[in-house]
Amino acid sequence: MIGTLALLALPLLCFGPGSPAGTELNTDPALKGWWKLAGDARDSSSHGNHGVAHGVIYDGTFSAEFDGRKSCVEIPDSDSLDLATGDFTVSAWIRTDEEMDDIIGDVLSKYDPETRKGFSLGLLDNAGVAAGQSNRRHLFFGTDWGQDNLEWIDRGRPGEAVFVMALTVYEGALYAGTYESGEGKTGRVYRFEGPDRWIDCGAPDPSNSISAMAVHKGQLYAAASHYRAGGSSLDASENTTPGGRIYRYLGGKDWELCGELEGHEAILGLIDFRGNLYASSLYHPAGLYRYQGGTEWENCGNPNSRCVVLGVWNGQLLSGGYDGDKGGVARYNGGRDWTYLGTPPGVTQTYSFASHFGELFVGTWPEGKVFRYGGPESWVDAGRLGDEKEVMGLMVYNGKLYGGTLPLAKVFRYEEEGSWTDTGQLDKTPDVKYRRAWTMAIHDGQLFCGTLPSGHVHSLEVGQCVTYDHALPRGWRHVAAVRNGKKVLLYIDGKPVAEKRSSVDSPKDLSNDSRLRIGFGPQDFFKGALREVRVYSRPLSESEIESLSSL
Repeated sequence: MIGTLALLALPLLCFGPGSPAGTELNTDPALKGWWKLAGDARDSSSHGNHGVAHGVIYDGTFSAEFDGRKSCVEIPDSDSLDLATGDFTVSAWIRTDEEMDDIIGDVLSKYDPETRKGFSLGLLDNAGVAAGQSNRRHLFFGTDWGQDNLEWIDRGRPGEAVFVMALTVYEGALYAGTYESGEGKTGRVYRFEGPDRWIDCGAPDPSNSISAMAVHKGQLYAAASHYRAGGSSLDASENTTPGGRIYRYLGGKDWELCGELEGHEAILGLIDFRGNLYASSLYHPAGLYRYQGGTEWENCGNPNSRCVVLGVWNGQLLSGGYDGDKGGVARYNGGRDWTYLGTPPGVTQTYSFASHFGELFVGTWPEGKVFRYGGPESWVDAGRLGDEKEVMGLMVYNGKLYGGTLPLAKVFRYEEEGSWTDTGQLDKTPDVKYRRAWTMAIHDGQLFCGTLPSGHVHSLEVGQCVTYDHALPRGWRHVAAVRNGKKVLLYIDGKPVAEKRSSVDSPKDLSNDSRLRIGFGPQDFFKGALREVRVYSRPLSESEIESLSSL
Protein backbone atom coordinates (compact mmCIF):
# COMPACT_ATOMS: atom_id res chain seq x y z
CA MET A 1 0.00 0.00 0.00
CA ILE A 2 1.43 3.34 -1.03
CA GLY A 3 -0.26 6.33 0.59
CA THR A 4 -0.46 9.91 -0.50
CA LEU A 5 2.70 11.91 -0.84
CA ALA A 6 2.97 15.39 0.62
CA LEU A 7 2.56 18.11 -1.99
CA LEU A 8 4.88 20.91 -1.03
CA ALA A 9 4.95 24.54 -2.11
CA LEU A 10 2.48 24.37 -4.97
CA PRO A 11 2.68 27.69 -6.83
CA LEU A 12 -0.22 29.40 -8.53
CA LEU A 13 0.71 28.72 -12.12
CA CYS A 14 0.68 30.83 -15.25
CA PHE A 15 -0.06 29.26 -18.62
CA GLY A 16 2.69 29.42 -21.20
CA PRO A 17 3.08 28.12 -24.72
CA GLY A 18 4.25 24.70 -23.54
CA SER A 19 7.26 22.53 -24.27
CA PRO A 20 7.90 20.66 -27.54
CA ALA A 21 7.00 17.44 -25.74
CA GLY A 22 3.71 19.00 -24.69
CA THR A 23 3.00 20.02 -28.27
CA GLU A 24 3.57 16.44 -29.45
CA LEU A 25 0.93 15.30 -27.00
CA ASN A 26 -1.60 17.34 -28.98
CA THR A 27 -1.18 14.98 -31.97
CA ASP A 28 -0.60 11.75 -30.05
CA PRO A 29 -2.64 8.89 -31.62
CA ALA A 30 -3.70 7.93 -28.09
CA LEU A 31 -5.45 11.29 -27.59
CA LYS A 32 -9.10 10.21 -27.73
CA GLY A 33 -10.67 13.44 -26.57
CA TRP A 34 -9.50 17.03 -26.03
CA TRP A 35 -11.95 19.68 -24.92
CA LYS A 36 -10.33 23.11 -24.61
CA LEU A 37 -13.55 24.69 -23.29
CA ALA A 38 -12.35 28.13 -24.36
CA GLY A 39 -15.53 28.99 -26.26
CA ASP A 40 -17.34 25.74 -27.00
CA ALA A 41 -17.46 22.03 -26.18
CA ARG A 42 -15.92 20.75 -29.42
CA ASP A 43 -13.33 17.98 -29.40
CA SER A 44 -9.92 19.10 -30.69
CA SER A 45 -8.65 15.53 -31.10
CA SER A 46 -9.07 13.65 -34.38
CA HIS A 47 -12.02 11.59 -33.09
CA GLY A 48 -14.86 14.09 -33.23
CA ASN A 49 -16.13 13.46 -29.71
CA HIS A 50 -17.89 16.80 -29.56
CA GLY A 51 -19.82 17.66 -26.43
CA VAL A 52 -23.13 19.31 -25.64
CA ALA A 53 -22.88 21.99 -22.96
CA HIS A 54 -25.60 22.59 -20.37
CA GLY A 55 -25.52 25.84 -18.39
CA VAL A 56 -21.79 26.38 -18.99
CA ILE A 57 -20.50 29.96 -19.24
CA TYR A 58 -17.44 30.45 -21.47
CA ASP A 59 -15.04 33.34 -21.10
CA GLY A 60 -14.44 33.16 -24.87
CA THR A 61 -10.67 32.69 -24.78
CA PHE A 62 -9.60 30.63 -21.82
CA SER A 63 -11.99 28.45 -19.79
CA ALA A 64 -15.55 27.54 -18.86
CA GLU A 65 -17.37 28.30 -15.62
CA PHE A 66 -19.46 25.56 -13.96
CA ASP A 67 -22.07 26.58 -11.38
CA GLY A 68 -22.19 23.41 -9.24
CA ARG A 69 -25.93 22.98 -9.79
CA LYS A 70 -26.69 22.19 -13.44
CA SER A 71 -23.58 23.00 -15.52
CA CYS A 72 -21.92 20.14 -17.36
CA VAL A 73 -20.73 18.97 -20.77
CA GLU A 74 -21.99 15.63 -22.09
CA ILE A 75 -20.15 13.66 -24.78
CA PRO A 76 -21.96 10.72 -26.42
CA ASP A 77 -20.49 7.26 -25.99
CA SER A 78 -18.18 6.17 -28.81
CA ASP A 79 -15.72 3.40 -29.65
CA SER A 80 -12.81 5.78 -29.15
CA LEU A 81 -13.96 6.52 -25.58
CA ASP A 82 -14.31 2.84 -24.65
CA LEU A 83 -11.46 2.36 -22.18
CA ALA A 84 -12.28 -1.37 -21.74
CA THR A 85 -9.32 -3.15 -20.07
CA GLY A 86 -6.69 -0.74 -21.31
CA ASP A 87 -4.47 1.69 -19.48
CA PHE A 88 -5.43 5.35 -19.77
CA THR A 89 -4.87 8.91 -18.57
CA VAL A 90 -7.35 11.71 -17.92
CA SER A 91 -6.32 15.27 -17.15
CA ALA A 92 -7.73 18.77 -16.74
CA TRP A 93 -6.97 22.25 -15.55
CA ILE A 94 -9.37 23.07 -12.70
CA ARG A 95 -9.99 26.21 -10.66
CA THR A 96 -11.58 26.19 -7.22
CA ASP A 97 -12.12 28.88 -4.61
CA GLU A 98 -10.93 28.63 -1.02
CA GLU A 99 -14.20 29.70 0.61
CA MET A 100 -16.82 27.29 -0.67
CA ASP A 101 -20.58 27.13 -0.10
CA ASP A 102 -21.06 23.94 -2.09
CA ILE A 103 -19.57 20.53 -2.73
CA ILE A 104 -16.80 21.01 -5.32
CA GLY A 105 -17.95 17.91 -7.18
CA ASP A 106 -16.77 15.80 -10.10
CA VAL A 107 -14.32 16.92 -12.80
CA LEU A 108 -14.77 14.06 -15.27
CA SER A 109 -16.67 10.77 -15.27
CA LYS A 110 -17.82 7.94 -17.49
CA TYR A 111 -19.72 5.70 -15.14
CA ASP A 112 -22.84 3.55 -15.31
CA PRO A 113 -24.51 3.24 -11.87
CA GLU A 114 -26.55 0.20 -12.97
CA THR A 115 -23.58 -1.97 -13.99
CA ARG A 116 -21.17 -0.16 -11.63
CA LYS A 117 -18.62 0.08 -14.42
CA GLY A 118 -16.47 3.05 -15.37
CA PHE A 119 -14.40 5.78 -13.73
CA SER A 120 -14.71 9.15 -12.02
CA LEU A 121 -12.29 11.93 -11.08
CA GLY A 122 -13.36 14.59 -8.61
CA LEU A 123 -12.93 16.24 -5.23
CA LEU A 124 -14.35 14.93 -1.96
CA ASP A 125 -16.26 17.31 0.32
CA ASN A 126 -18.14 15.13 2.79
CA ALA A 127 -20.02 16.85 5.59
CA GLY A 128 -22.99 15.82 7.67
CA VAL A 129 -21.88 12.18 7.74
CA ALA A 130 -23.78 11.80 11.04
CA ALA A 131 -21.15 14.04 12.68
CA GLY A 132 -18.62 16.67 11.62
CA GLN A 133 -16.86 16.95 8.26
CA SER A 134 -14.98 13.87 7.07
CA ASN A 135 -13.33 15.03 3.84
CA ARG A 136 -12.56 18.46 2.45
CA ARG A 137 -10.99 19.20 -0.96
CA HIS A 138 -9.48 15.70 -1.34
CA LEU A 139 -8.77 14.60 -4.92
CA PHE A 140 -10.27 11.18 -5.74
CA PHE A 141 -9.91 8.85 -8.72
CA GLY A 142 -11.78 5.58 -8.88
CA THR A 143 -12.47 2.78 -11.35
CA ASP A 144 -14.92 -0.09 -10.98
CA TRP A 145 -15.91 -3.09 -13.06
CA GLY A 146 -19.02 -4.11 -11.11
CA GLN A 147 -16.99 -5.83 -8.40
CA ASP A 148 -19.19 -8.04 -6.21
CA ASN A 149 -16.80 -9.83 -3.84
CA LEU A 150 -16.83 -7.07 -1.23
CA GLU A 151 -14.96 -7.52 2.05
CA TRP A 152 -14.97 -5.19 5.04
CA ILE A 153 -11.63 -5.25 6.88
CA ASP A 154 -11.39 -4.68 10.64
CA ARG A 155 -8.94 -1.80 11.18
CA GLY A 156 -8.79 -2.16 14.93
CA ARG A 157 -10.06 -0.29 17.96
CA PRO A 158 -8.78 3.22 18.72
CA GLY A 159 -7.80 3.07 22.39
CA GLU A 160 -10.69 1.86 24.55
CA ALA A 161 -13.38 3.27 22.29
CA VAL A 162 -16.97 2.17 22.77
CA PHE A 163 -18.19 4.53 20.05
CA VAL A 164 -16.15 5.93 17.14
CA MET A 165 -18.09 9.18 16.82
CA ALA A 166 -15.92 11.13 14.37
CA LEU A 167 -13.66 10.34 11.41
CA THR A 168 -11.79 13.10 9.58
CA VAL A 169 -8.94 13.13 7.04
CA TYR A 170 -6.29 15.76 7.73
CA GLU A 171 -2.83 16.29 6.21
CA GLY A 172 -2.59 12.79 4.79
CA ALA A 173 -3.89 10.89 7.81
CA LEU A 174 -7.20 9.57 9.14
CA TYR A 175 -8.20 10.77 12.62
CA ALA A 176 -10.85 9.25 14.89
CA GLY A 177 -12.72 10.83 17.81
CA THR A 178 -14.00 8.44 20.48
CA TYR A 179 -16.44 7.97 23.33
CA GLU A 180 -14.82 5.98 26.17
CA SER A 181 -17.06 4.94 29.04
CA GLY A 182 -15.03 3.63 31.97
CA GLU A 183 -14.29 5.40 35.24
CA GLY A 184 -11.84 8.21 34.66
CA LYS A 185 -12.06 7.76 30.88
CA THR A 186 -12.26 10.72 28.54
CA GLY A 187 -12.88 11.17 24.85
CA ARG A 188 -9.68 11.03 22.81
CA VAL A 189 -8.38 11.57 19.28
CA TYR A 190 -6.38 8.89 17.48
CA ARG A 191 -4.46 8.81 14.20
CA PHE A 192 -4.61 5.72 11.99
CA GLU A 193 -1.22 4.17 11.23
CA GLY A 194 -2.47 0.95 9.61
CA PRO A 195 -3.23 -1.86 9.25
CA ASP A 196 -5.02 -1.90 12.64
CA ARG A 197 -2.82 0.42 14.71
CA TRP A 198 -3.95 3.75 16.15
CA ILE A 199 -1.70 6.45 17.64
CA ASP A 200 -3.00 8.39 20.65
CA CYS A 201 -3.18 12.12 19.86
CA GLY A 202 -4.39 13.11 23.30
CA ALA A 203 -7.53 13.95 25.25
CA PRO A 204 -8.33 17.61 24.61
CA ASP A 205 -11.09 17.78 27.25
CA PRO A 206 -12.14 16.08 30.52
CA SER A 207 -15.58 15.10 29.10
CA ASN A 208 -16.29 11.58 27.82
CA SER A 209 -16.23 12.02 24.04
CA ILE A 210 -14.76 13.72 21.01
CA SER A 211 -17.94 13.84 18.99
CA ALA A 212 -17.08 15.81 15.83
CA MET A 213 -14.06 17.03 13.86
CA ALA A 214 -13.53 19.33 10.89
CA VAL A 215 -10.72 21.09 9.04
CA HIS A 216 -10.95 24.90 8.95
CA LYS A 217 -8.35 27.23 7.42
CA GLY A 218 -5.88 24.36 7.22
CA GLN A 219 -6.17 23.31 10.88
CA LEU A 220 -7.93 20.41 12.60
CA TYR A 221 -10.69 21.23 15.10
CA ALA A 222 -12.40 18.83 17.49
CA ALA A 223 -15.60 19.14 19.53
CA ALA A 224 -15.79 17.69 23.05
CA SER A 225 -19.06 16.39 24.50
CA HIS A 226 -20.76 14.55 27.29
CA TYR A 227 -22.40 11.70 25.38
CA ARG A 228 -25.53 10.22 26.97
CA ALA A 229 -24.98 6.54 26.26
CA GLY A 230 -28.55 5.68 27.20
CA GLY A 231 -29.53 6.91 23.72
CA SER A 232 -27.78 3.79 22.42
CA SER A 233 -29.27 1.58 25.19
CA LEU A 234 -25.91 1.38 26.97
CA ASP A 235 -25.12 2.05 30.62
CA ALA A 236 -24.53 5.69 31.42
CA SER A 237 -20.95 6.91 31.50
CA GLU A 238 -19.29 7.21 34.89
CA ASN A 239 -17.74 10.44 33.61
CA THR A 240 -20.43 13.12 34.01
CA THR A 241 -18.29 16.15 33.06
CA PRO A 242 -20.19 18.39 30.62
CA GLY A 243 -18.60 19.06 27.24
CA GLY A 244 -19.54 21.76 24.75
CA ARG A 245 -16.00 22.96 24.02
CA ILE A 246 -14.03 23.18 20.76
CA TYR A 247 -10.27 22.66 20.42
CA ARG A 248 -7.63 23.19 17.73
CA TYR A 249 -4.93 20.55 17.18
CA LEU A 250 -1.33 21.68 17.72
CA GLY A 251 0.38 18.36 16.99
CA GLY A 252 1.49 15.42 19.11
CA LYS A 253 -0.96 15.27 22.02
CA ASP A 254 -1.39 19.03 22.32
CA TRP A 255 -4.64 20.95 21.83
CA GLU A 256 -5.64 24.59 22.22
CA LEU A 257 -9.03 25.62 23.62
CA CYS A 258 -11.04 27.71 21.13
CA GLY A 259 -14.01 28.42 23.37
CA GLU A 260 -17.25 26.77 24.35
CA LEU A 261 -20.91 26.86 23.44
CA GLU A 262 -22.24 28.21 26.71
CA GLY A 263 -25.04 26.17 28.22
CA HIS A 264 -24.46 23.17 25.95
CA GLU A 265 -23.05 19.83 27.11
CA ALA A 266 -22.54 18.23 23.70
CA ILE A 267 -21.76 19.18 20.07
CA LEU A 268 -22.40 17.06 16.97
CA GLY A 269 -22.26 19.44 14.01
CA LEU A 270 -18.90 20.97 13.03
CA ILE A 271 -18.40 22.34 9.52
CA ASP A 272 -16.54 24.87 7.38
CA PHE A 273 -18.95 26.95 5.25
CA ARG A 274 -18.00 30.09 3.28
CA GLY A 275 -14.76 30.33 5.23
CA ASN A 276 -16.44 30.21 8.65
CA LEU A 277 -16.49 27.41 11.21
CA TYR A 278 -19.93 26.46 12.55
CA ALA A 279 -20.85 24.20 15.47
CA SER A 280 -24.23 22.89 16.64
CA SER A 281 -25.65 21.40 19.82
CA LEU A 282 -26.54 17.71 20.12
CA TYR A 283 -29.01 18.07 22.98
CA HIS A 284 -31.42 20.78 24.12
CA PRO A 285 -31.17 23.74 24.20
CA ALA A 286 -30.95 23.97 20.40
CA GLY A 287 -28.35 26.20 18.81
CA LEU A 288 -26.00 26.93 15.92
CA TYR A 289 -22.84 28.98 16.52
CA ARG A 290 -20.23 30.64 14.29
CA TYR A 291 -16.58 30.93 15.36
CA GLN A 292 -15.35 34.51 15.74
CA GLY A 293 -11.72 33.71 16.56
CA GLY A 294 -9.94 33.34 19.88
CA THR A 295 -12.51 31.76 22.20
CA GLU A 296 -15.57 33.64 20.90
CA TRP A 297 -18.64 32.06 19.27
CA GLU A 298 -21.64 33.95 17.86
CA ASN A 299 -25.13 32.54 18.43
CA CYS A 300 -26.89 32.00 15.07
CA GLY A 301 -30.21 30.90 16.53
CA ASN A 302 -32.14 27.79 15.56
CA PRO A 303 -35.16 26.77 13.42
CA ASN A 304 -37.38 26.45 16.53
CA SER A 305 -35.97 22.97 16.99
CA ARG A 306 -32.63 21.24 17.35
CA CYS A 307 -30.27 21.76 14.38
CA VAL A 308 -27.94 18.84 15.04
CA VAL A 309 -26.15 17.46 11.97
CA LEU A 310 -24.79 20.08 9.53
CA GLY A 311 -24.42 19.67 5.76
CA VAL A 312 -23.77 21.74 2.62
CA TRP A 313 -25.60 21.53 -0.69
CA ASN A 314 -26.08 24.01 -3.56
CA GLY A 315 -24.96 27.08 -1.63
CA GLN A 316 -26.97 26.22 1.46
CA LEU A 317 -25.94 25.41 5.03
CA LEU A 318 -28.41 22.73 6.12
CA SER A 319 -29.25 21.14 9.45
CA GLY A 320 -30.93 17.88 10.35
CA GLY A 321 -33.15 17.80 13.41
CA TYR A 322 -33.96 15.25 16.09
CA ASP A 323 -37.27 16.69 17.35
CA GLY A 324 -40.21 14.62 16.14
CA ASP A 325 -42.38 16.57 13.68
CA LYS A 326 -39.47 19.04 13.50
CA GLY A 327 -36.99 16.23 12.93
CA GLY A 328 -36.48 17.15 9.29
CA VAL A 329 -34.25 19.62 7.45
CA ALA A 330 -33.77 23.38 7.86
CA ARG A 331 -31.70 25.96 5.96
CA TYR A 332 -29.68 28.64 7.71
CA ASN A 333 -30.15 32.00 5.94
CA GLY A 334 -27.76 34.18 7.97
CA GLY A 335 -28.10 36.20 11.17
CA ARG A 336 -30.64 34.23 13.18
CA ASP A 337 -32.92 33.58 10.22
CA TRP A 338 -33.92 30.04 9.23
CA THR A 339 -36.22 28.35 6.71
CA TYR A 340 -37.70 24.95 7.45
CA LEU A 341 -37.59 22.62 4.41
CA GLY A 342 -39.91 19.96 5.71
CA THR A 343 -39.90 16.60 7.45
CA PRO A 344 -39.84 13.41 5.35
CA PRO A 345 -42.95 11.24 5.87
CA GLY A 346 -42.86 9.22 9.08
CA VAL A 347 -39.49 10.68 10.14
CA THR A 348 -38.69 12.01 13.61
CA GLN A 349 -34.89 12.36 13.28
CA THR A 350 -32.58 13.24 10.36
CA TYR A 351 -29.03 11.96 10.76
CA SER A 352 -27.03 12.64 7.61
CA PHE A 353 -26.67 14.39 4.25
CA ALA A 354 -25.10 13.27 0.96
CA SER A 355 -25.10 14.54 -2.62
CA HIS A 356 -25.43 11.75 -5.21
CA PHE A 357 -25.51 12.63 -8.91
CA GLY A 358 -26.32 16.19 -7.85
CA GLU A 359 -29.34 15.32 -5.71
CA LEU A 360 -29.62 15.64 -1.94
CA PHE A 361 -30.21 12.49 0.14
CA VAL A 362 -30.81 12.22 3.91
CA GLY A 363 -30.65 9.30 6.36
CA THR A 364 -33.44 8.99 8.95
CA TRP A 365 -35.09 7.32 11.96
CA PRO A 366 -37.35 5.38 12.82
CA GLU A 367 -38.01 3.30 9.66
CA GLY A 368 -34.42 3.03 8.41
CA LYS A 369 -35.17 4.96 5.23
CA VAL A 370 -33.27 7.32 2.98
CA PHE A 371 -35.12 10.20 1.33
CA ARG A 372 -34.29 12.36 -1.69
CA TYR A 373 -35.05 16.08 -1.65
CA GLY A 374 -37.74 17.02 -4.17
CA GLY A 375 -38.06 20.71 -3.28
CA PRO A 376 -39.42 22.63 -0.25
CA GLU A 377 -41.63 20.37 1.87
CA SER A 378 -41.15 17.54 -0.68
CA TRP A 379 -39.20 14.40 0.15
CA VAL A 380 -39.12 11.29 -2.07
CA ASP A 381 -38.78 7.87 -0.45
CA ALA A 382 -35.54 6.27 -1.75
CA GLY A 383 -36.12 3.03 0.12
CA ARG A 384 -35.57 1.22 3.38
CA LEU A 385 -32.20 -0.35 4.15
CA GLY A 386 -33.13 -3.96 4.89
CA ASP A 387 -35.17 -4.20 8.10
CA GLU A 388 -33.12 -1.53 9.86
CA LYS A 389 -34.53 1.32 11.93
CA GLU A 390 -32.02 4.13 11.49
CA VAL A 391 -29.69 5.36 8.73
CA MET A 392 -26.70 7.30 10.03
CA GLY A 393 -23.63 8.01 7.91
CA LEU A 394 -24.28 8.48 4.17
CA MET A 395 -21.37 8.73 1.73
CA VAL A 396 -20.71 8.41 -2.00
CA TYR A 397 -17.71 6.16 -2.65
CA ASN A 398 -16.44 5.14 -6.10
CA GLY A 399 -19.71 5.88 -7.82
CA LYS A 400 -22.23 4.52 -5.33
CA LEU A 401 -24.05 5.83 -2.26
CA TYR A 402 -23.50 3.88 1.00
CA GLY A 403 -25.47 4.11 4.25
CA GLY A 404 -24.71 2.84 7.75
CA THR A 405 -27.50 1.52 9.97
CA LEU A 406 -28.88 0.66 13.41
CA PRO A 407 -29.62 -1.77 15.10
CA LEU A 408 -27.34 -4.25 13.27
CA ALA A 409 -24.50 -1.88 12.22
CA LYS A 410 -24.78 -2.86 8.57
CA VAL A 411 -23.71 -0.86 5.53
CA PHE A 412 -25.93 -0.86 2.46
CA ARG A 413 -25.25 0.24 -1.13
CA TYR A 414 -27.87 2.20 -3.07
CA GLU A 415 -28.83 0.63 -6.41
CA GLU A 416 -31.92 2.54 -7.49
CA GLU A 417 -35.01 4.12 -5.93
CA GLY A 418 -36.23 1.61 -3.36
CA SER A 419 -33.37 -0.87 -3.81
CA TRP A 420 -30.40 -1.28 -1.46
CA THR A 421 -27.76 -4.05 -1.28
CA ASP A 422 -26.43 -5.30 2.07
CA THR A 423 -22.60 -5.17 1.99
CA GLY A 424 -22.05 -6.60 5.47
CA GLN A 425 -22.46 -6.26 9.23
CA LEU A 426 -19.60 -4.39 10.91
CA ASP A 427 -20.41 -4.80 14.60
CA LYS A 428 -21.57 -8.18 15.93
CA THR A 429 -21.35 -7.46 19.64
CA PRO A 430 -23.69 -9.96 21.39
CA ASP A 431 -26.42 -9.19 23.93
CA VAL A 432 -26.96 -5.53 23.06
CA LYS A 433 -30.06 -3.79 21.72
CA TYR A 434 -28.34 -1.40 19.32
CA ARG A 435 -25.24 -1.52 17.16
CA ARG A 436 -24.30 1.47 15.01
CA ALA A 437 -22.42 1.86 11.73
CA TRP A 438 -22.12 5.56 12.46
CA THR A 439 -19.79 7.92 10.62
CA MET A 440 -17.67 7.47 7.49
CA ALA A 441 -14.63 8.92 5.72
CA ILE A 442 -12.69 8.18 2.53
CA HIS A 443 -8.95 7.72 3.04
CA ASP A 444 -6.20 5.96 1.08
CA GLY A 445 -8.72 5.05 -1.60
CA GLN A 446 -10.95 3.19 0.90
CA LEU A 447 -14.26 3.79 2.64
CA PHE A 448 -13.89 3.77 6.45
CA CYS A 449 -16.72 3.41 8.97
CA GLY A 450 -16.77 3.73 12.78
CA THR A 451 -19.00 1.61 15.02
CA LEU A 452 -20.73 1.26 18.40
CA PRO A 453 -20.48 -0.56 20.83
CA SER A 454 -17.35 -2.46 19.74
CA GLY A 455 -15.58 0.84 19.02
CA HIS A 456 -13.84 -0.58 15.97
CA VAL A 457 -13.20 1.02 12.58
CA HIS A 458 -13.66 -0.98 9.37
CA SER A 459 -12.69 -0.28 5.76
CA LEU A 460 -13.96 -1.32 2.34
CA GLU A 461 -12.16 -1.09 -1.01
CA VAL A 462 -14.17 -1.33 -4.22
CA GLY A 463 -12.45 -1.42 -7.62
CA GLN A 464 -9.21 0.55 -7.91
CA CYS A 465 -9.22 3.87 -6.06
CA VAL A 466 -6.63 6.44 -5.05
CA THR A 467 -6.95 9.63 -3.01
CA TYR A 468 -4.78 12.65 -2.33
CA ASP A 469 -5.45 13.00 1.40
CA HIS A 470 -4.40 16.64 1.66
CA ALA A 471 -6.59 19.64 0.85
CA LEU A 472 -6.14 20.70 -2.78
CA PRO A 473 -4.89 24.31 -2.78
CA ARG A 474 -7.22 26.91 -4.24
CA GLY A 475 -6.83 28.53 -7.65
CA TRP A 476 -5.81 26.95 -10.93
CA ARG A 477 -4.33 23.45 -10.66
CA HIS A 478 -3.53 20.83 -13.24
CA VAL A 479 -4.80 17.40 -12.18
CA ALA A 480 -4.25 14.05 -13.87
CA ALA A 481 -5.21 10.46 -13.10
CA VAL A 482 -3.64 7.33 -14.60
CA ARG A 483 -4.51 3.65 -14.72
CA ASN A 484 -1.32 1.74 -15.44
CA GLY A 485 -1.71 -2.01 -15.00
CA LYS A 486 -2.22 -2.73 -11.32
CA LYS A 487 -1.58 0.88 -10.34
CA VAL A 488 -3.72 3.99 -10.22
CA LEU A 489 -1.95 7.32 -9.76
CA LEU A 490 -2.76 10.98 -9.14
CA TYR A 491 -0.76 14.01 -10.26
CA ILE A 492 -1.15 17.66 -9.30
CA ASP A 493 0.65 20.39 -11.24
CA GLY A 494 2.72 17.76 -13.02
CA LYS A 495 3.96 16.06 -9.84
CA PRO A 496 2.97 12.57 -8.61
CA VAL A 497 1.13 12.91 -5.29
CA ALA A 498 -0.58 9.55 -4.69
CA GLU A 499 -0.32 5.97 -5.91
CA LYS A 500 -2.25 2.82 -5.09
CA ARG A 501 -1.33 -0.68 -6.20
CA SER A 502 -4.14 -3.19 -6.60
CA SER A 503 -4.17 -6.93 -6.02
CA VAL A 504 -6.23 -7.57 -9.17
CA ASP A 505 -4.62 -10.01 -11.58
CA SER A 506 -5.07 -7.79 -14.62
CA PRO A 507 -6.84 -4.55 -15.52
CA LYS A 508 -10.60 -5.09 -15.42
CA ASP A 509 -13.10 -4.11 -18.09
CA LEU A 510 -14.60 -0.65 -17.51
CA SER A 511 -16.72 -0.69 -20.68
CA ASN A 512 -20.10 1.03 -20.44
CA ASP A 513 -22.40 2.92 -22.77
CA SER A 514 -22.81 5.97 -20.52
CA ARG A 515 -21.89 9.40 -21.73
CA LEU A 516 -18.58 10.97 -20.79
CA ARG A 517 -19.41 13.92 -18.56
CA ILE A 518 -17.26 16.95 -17.85
CA GLY A 519 -18.19 18.75 -14.63
CA PHE A 520 -20.58 16.07 -13.40
CA GLY A 521 -20.49 12.60 -11.90
CA PRO A 522 -21.60 10.31 -9.07
CA GLN A 523 -21.10 13.00 -6.42
CA ASP A 524 -22.22 16.33 -7.79
CA PHE A 525 -21.94 19.01 -10.42
CA PHE A 526 -18.57 20.77 -10.42
CA LYS A 527 -18.30 24.22 -8.79
CA GLY A 528 -15.49 26.26 -10.37
CA ALA A 529 -13.83 26.56 -13.77
CA LEU A 530 -12.38 23.96 -16.17
CA ARG A 531 -10.18 24.00 -19.25
CA GLU A 532 -8.02 21.64 -21.32
CA VAL A 533 -9.78 18.37 -20.47
CA ARG A 534 -8.08 15.37 -22.08
CA VAL A 535 -8.44 11.58 -22.36
CA TYR A 536 -5.54 9.37 -23.54
CA SER A 537 -5.80 5.63 -24.14
CA ARG A 538 -2.39 5.00 -22.61
CA PRO A 539 -0.59 5.81 -19.36
CA LEU A 540 1.31 9.05 -19.83
CA SER A 541 4.73 9.25 -18.21
CA GLU A 542 5.55 11.65 -15.41
CA SER A 543 7.48 13.88 -17.82
CA GLU A 544 4.55 13.92 -20.26
CA ILE A 545 2.11 14.90 -17.53
CA GLU A 546 4.53 17.59 -16.40
CA SER A 547 4.51 18.87 -19.99
CA LEU A 548 0.71 18.98 -20.01
CA SER A 549 0.78 20.99 -16.79
CA SER A 550 2.78 23.72 -18.55
CA LEU A 551 0.45 24.05 -21.56
